[in-house]
Amino acid sequence: MSVKCKSCGETIIGRSDKKFCDDQCRNTFNSKIKREHEALIIEINKTLRKNRKILKQFNPEGRTTIRREYLDKLGFDFRYHTHSYTTKANNIYNFCYDYGYFKIDEEKVLIVNWQPYMSE
Repeated sequence: MSVKCKSCGETIIGRSDKKFCDDQCRNTFNSKIKREHEALIIEINKTLRKNRKILKQFNPEGRTTIRREYLDKLGFDFRYHTHSYTTKANNIYNFCYDYGYFKIDEEKVLIVNWQPYMSE
């Protein structure tokens, strides 16, 4: 009985329990599997970086209020954020790394930078 390499399909010579013909085929196979499993993570991280870039663009002073439509026009995705912070007044700020936002109402958004005092 001949065993075929899981990567290239060539007949494997050697031990009967070998799965790959060499290290290159093993690495190629494992890289492909990893890439397929991490595709979603890569896309989410791309969205998070884009969201952060948009928040930073509108917030050069550390705190600003803008209309939500500006974020929407630039493709800001409100579904994704890295973490949330709830104030004592139960206001929830969603953050994309160090830039965050609070939905004041349906039309206005407050953008902030993460400050050390916020974690106290």
